[in-house]
Amino acid sequence: MQAARQRKKTPVTLLAVSIGLVLQGQALVALAQDAAPVPATPPGEDAQTLDTMVVTGYRASLERALDIKRGESGVIDAIVAEDIADFPDLNLAESLQRIPGVSITREGGEGRNISVRGLGPQFTRVRINGIEALATGGGTDTSGGVNRGRGFDFNTFASELFSQLVVRKTSAAEIEEGSLGATVDLRTARPFDFDGFTLSVGGQASYNDLLEETDPRGSFLISNTFADDKLGALLSVAYTDRKVIEEGSDSVRWSAGSANGGFGSVGGVDCVDAPADPGCVAVNQAYHPRIPRYNLYVHDQERIGVTGSLQFRPNDRTELVFDALYARFDADRWQDNMNAVSFSRSGVGKPDTAVLDYEIDGRGNLVYGAFDNVDIRSEGRYDEQTTDFLQWGWTLKHRFSDSVVLDALVGSSRSEYDNPVQTTIIMDKFDVDGYSWDYRGNSRLPAFDYGALDPLDPNGWTLAEVRLRPQFARNEYDTGQFDLTWIASPYFSLKGGGHYKDYTYTGREWRRASESAVPAVGSDALAGLVREFGLYGIDAGGVNRWVVPDVNAFADAYDIYSNSGLYAVSDTLSNVAANNRVVNERSTGFYVQGDFSFDIGAVPFRGNVGVRRVDTDLTSDGSSFVDGVPVPTRVMYEYSDTLPSFNLIAEVTPDFLVRLSGAEVMSRPNLGFLNPGASVTVSGGARTVTTGNPRLDPFRAKTLDLNLEWYFSSEGLLSLGAFYKDIDSYIQTSRETRPYNTSGLPDSLLIGTGATPSDDFVFQQPLNTPGGDLTGYEISYQQPFTFLPGIWQDFGVQLNYTYVDSEIQYLSSSGEPSARGPMVGLSENAWNATLYYDNQKFSARVSAAYRDEYLNQIPGREGSDVEGTKATTTVDASLSYNINDHFSVSLEGLNLTDEWSDLWIDSAGDRPIAYTHTGRQYMVGFRYKF
Repeated sequence: MQAARQRKKTPVTLLAVSIGLVLQGQALVALAQDAAPVPATPPGEDAQTLDTMVVTGYRASLERALDIKRGESGVIDAIVAEDIADFPDLNLAESLQRIPGVSITREGGEGRNISVRGLGPQFTRVRINGIEALATGGGTDTSGGVNRGRGFDFNTFASELFSQLVVRKTSAAEIEEGSLGATVDLRTARPFDFDGFTLSVGGQASYNDLLEETDPRGSFLISNTFADDKLGALLSVAYTDRKVIEEGSDSVRWSAGSANGGFGSVGGVDCVDAPADPGCVAVNQAYHPRIPRYNLYVHDQERIGVTGSLQFRPNDRTELVFDALYARFDADRWQDNMNAVSFSRSGVGKPDTAVLDYEIDGRGNLVYGAFDNVDIRSEGRYDEQTTDFLQWGWTLKHRFSDSVVLDALVGSSRSEYDNPVQTTIIMDKFDVDGYSWDYRGNSRLPAFDYGALDPLDPNGWTLAEVRLRPQFARNEYDTGQFDLTWIASPYFSLKGGGHYKDYTYTGREWRRASESAVPAVGSDALAGLVREFGLYGIDAGGVNRWVVPDVNAFADAYDIYSNSGLYAVSDTLSNVAANNRVVNERSTGFYVQGDFSFDIGAVPFRGNVGVRRVDTDLTSDGSSFVDGVPVPTRVMYEYSDTLPSFNLIAEVTPDFLVRLSGAEVMSRPNLGFLNPGASVTVSGGARTVTTGNPRLDPFRAKTLDLNLEWYFSSEGLLSLGAFYKDIDSYIQTSRETRPYNTSGLPDSLLIGTGATPSDDFVFQQPLNTPGGDLTGYEISYQQPFTFLPGIWQDFGVQLNYTYVDSEIQYLSSSGEPSARGPMVGLSENAWNATLYYDNQKFSARVSAAYRDEYLNQIPGREGSDVEGTKATTTVDASLSYNINDHFSVSLEGLNLTDEWSDLWIDSAGDRPIAYTHTGRQYMVGFRYKF
């Protein structure tokens, strides 16, 4: 593990070096050439989407995106070229949120995942240059922790690496299965996109107003064509160094005292002797925060990406392309907090706590409490995290004749997440008198008083735990496919093809045998291993500075990364065995599709109809338990799907289109559901038993879309789209809280966790459910104000609004129907708005993105009905000025309103789980093009 900590910086790829040498040798003598012919596309992409990528301004990029949308058979939206580079976006997720129906979730202040039309990240497939890929990373525990699912972590990549994004919201037989929400196609630049020799260099200085530090960001692209435009080479690099503060309050969740041990006394009355006392009844029936605290996260991130492309077109019938992409995302994170750990306990600890004074609001929340005999815990955590992503692919397009065309693709993508250091040092002070919390002034940002404890005093602490939890996750795709097209006539063509994908997920986690087994460190020695932390932009209304263990100082003093003796870690422990698993999916698919065009009277029609057949073989390797001992377990499962689809477009007038699309679709179960065994996890007061189900059927649905699109000018669009999904099979996570000794699992699984068999645990298990319906509509409008006089004609707007509603049948842990409610992760209302000004010399934009509140869990924990996230509105802005044809300067601002993230539990109680913010980001930069 120590070695892992020392290998953070590695070279990128040999491909980048070789392409760079080719370009360096040719750049000085290269002459500008005429625009190259239309390049080939990966199978499944419409050739119209890859015209020349020469874009001279924001309006031109909008026009190009509309051309792509208009020419497609299905319902898609696109962002092209400078549409990305000019938006004030940190990464791809930030760019994609401009598209109708796309909402994002954030990690450390920037976009991490996307949801399309209310369907969460696990329902969206991502292809890079035609090859399916999955990039995953790590996050805070509140935001979901390590991504072990199918959701794509877009924060792995800088947006500058890509020249085109396409979101496909409907299906076709030629598009591989696996998406219930959308297929996102990301395309990197290729040399034939440009007119001969091209050089672009950009740089930015980024400033965060919360941290008050400045960080660099840069991009570079060089491209050229040779041998009479028969050969081309391109290299691009993007680099970001970013440090950001995330701070706010945290409760973990709320629980009722009577359901979790109860308080020993209230107002001087012994609740054991007088359980019917009104004060005892009121307090022990009210909900209180389990681990009330303020959290401070310091995210130190470094992101580098490299793309390379070689294109060879020996004649007008053949084109061969090699694309490669490498990305590395280093994310070190410090997390500090001081909390009252007594309130997360049951049986031992909390019953000894005396309630001196209290107030309960009308929702049953203990919003104010003063207590004696409270144990205070100070935690310092440090993570070193790296995501390495590498993809390569060969695409071949060959025209055998004017009527027969072959498209072939072979490639591989790999994402490797490594968290070699996840270390938490915990120290405690016991039986503190006079502690209090107060949520009355602000339900999200409480005031704390630590009574007799001085939170800045480094003396008198006791070392309680040393947690070492290194983790690893790998996702690998090997892909091969071919498509053969027969153009039978100008009105009909027949397509057919097949694909093979071999996908493997590998996850590992290690832990110490007993995290509470700690070295004998005296309080005086421990006092020398602490540091002070505090809040940056929050007036907590009470104490807002504390001391916490200094993880690095402790590691140096006690060599905790030796992986020996007291600090040895193991990957076969029963309590983490569920995270040590391998899932392999092999899918073989074939399709046939007919593309047609015909006229009925004066109205042209075009579209396609087809069917795809896919067989999936699943192998899940993990651990189950026999007499408390983890035993290697393999479960194999097979399922098949036949997926018909159609897309029909009527061009009622040359500028008014009506689209009708229908399909049967499927999305494979989330990886976390496919563990063949069970696991027990105890992290402080959070106790969970998770059971997998590798024989789950996939999500399946029937979809129908109707779109009306009016292209009233080259840059203008007014569209209305309605969509419906009949979800036949859905997968939910059943959750219930009950004592561990009711589970039938052996008590030996609790060894080293500090938990007892009588403690309450949250039991989680995935289940197939009957599903339900999802309906919604989208409205999109964009227009330049060319009809206005003078300066006003250089203004324009982009507006879109999406409404989604769903009703899913949820089941109890026994499989019985329990409740009907919306899908997890679904925001009912979402909109995006951009007002822009562009006169080819000066450009300015302000953009706002709104996402309604959405639910994270149904049912919620601790007996609650749901858990959710509040609505957010983020505002970004951008200014740029072209000094001449080659040089421009820019000023950009992100999250100008400093929007807060607000997670809550229980619809009636509206109890805060986590409430954090990251401040505003400002960037000043330049761009040089030649």
